[in-house]
Amino acid sequence: MLTSRISQTEFVALMAMLMATIAFSIDAMLPALTTMGTALSPVAPDRAALVVTAFVGGMGLGTLFTGPLSDAHGRRPVMFWSCGLFALAAAIAGMAQSLEALLIARFVQGVGAAGPRVVAMAMIRDRYKGREMARLVSFVMVVFSLVPVLAPTLGAGIIALTGWRGIFAAFVLFAALAALWLYLRQPETLQPGSERPFRPRLIWEGLREMWAIPMVRLSVLTQTLAFGMLFGMLSSVQLVFDQTFGRGDTFHLWFGFVALISASSGFLNAAVVRRFGMRAIIMVMFAVSASLSLCFALIWPTLPPSWQFASFVGLQVVIFFQAGMTLGNLNALGLEPLGHIAGLAASVISGLSTIGAAMIAAPLGLAFDGTPLPLAWGLCVLALLCFALTLRMRRLERVARHV
Repeated sequence: MLTSRISQTEFVALMAMLMATIAFSIDAMLPALTTMGTALSPVAPDRAALVVTAFVGGMGLGTLFTGPLSDAHGRRPVMFWSCGLFALAAAIAGMAQSLEALLIARFVQGVGAAGPRVVAMAMIRDRYKGREMARLVSFVMVVFSLVPVLAPTLGAGIIALTGWRGIFAAFVLFAALAALWLYLRQPETLQPGSERPFRPRLIWEGLREMWAIPMVRLSVLTQTLAFGMLFGMLSSVQLVFDQTFGRGDTFHLWFGFVALISASSGFLNAAVVRRFGMRAIIMVMFAVSASLSLCFALIWPTLPPSWQFASFVGLQVVIFFQAGMTLGNLNALGLEPLGHIAGLAASVISGLSTIGAAMIAAPLGLAFDGTPLPLAWGLCVLALLCFALTLRMRRLERVARHV
């Protein structure tokens, strides 16, 4: 059994790779959506966008269980089982002969991806808390954000060499490498004696404890809307590039360019979060997102085609940058008072926010009408709601200071 503690740098890199399972599983598939839709759903090829929301929905369901299981049996065993399920479902998806079969396999693959997502966050909380945790999560998000830089280009290359089914073999390999690194280098982070049996009564008590804390409730609601913005963009972006602008062949290059710019958000958040605090940062970001998405929706129809494309790329940068500046902070806010039930808390927060985000992203993706306007209006409304919730967080903080 491993006993030595790895360095903070390697720990961040490992957690980032585990969480990057999610980004890789979504972003590497985006260049294949048109081809996949034509092959499996020729009557309605746009339905291929559901492979994103099916994965997200499965991940949301899986997160409700992986955290409590990791509290009961340890972080490492749950992570290994999750990676195995992810790889098995990916292999089955690669052999699917209908869109319905593919969607089922993607849903199960999402359930497997819940382990790396939730348990990695619980492992971070086992070692850090508060603003230091937010700072570490920011560094994780930097590495995590670099995956979209390479994933669409890698996906396009795999499609060119093997067809779209070859992408699923890459998912199997990625999960195997991440699990091997964890096995060889990362000791168990759940302290002996801290285990919580996987019993419905204890889980219910933990849920009641969590939901009784106003800041946790607000964090979950805000994360749900923020993830809805991100997944809504991911569901629509390839269709916009291909059908609105006729740039489907270069989509992977533009997507990587946007992701590379947006990755700087993690460095920026890590540099300023100790000084300004988590709530102030997320409030500013949602105000900026609401304002810019509203301007885009109002002005875009009047712009010449070249400016329409440039403005959409700018909107994509804003949403990705916002994710890097807000999601880690919101996670830290939600987990801060719940270190003694970190696995359960990470599960519930991630599960509820992901399921809710999938429910938001699906209609946003299906609302595509050949233009990015339905997406832009949806992003504006979601950002305004997030801003209102962060104002409520600030009021709670002020009240707590005077008590």
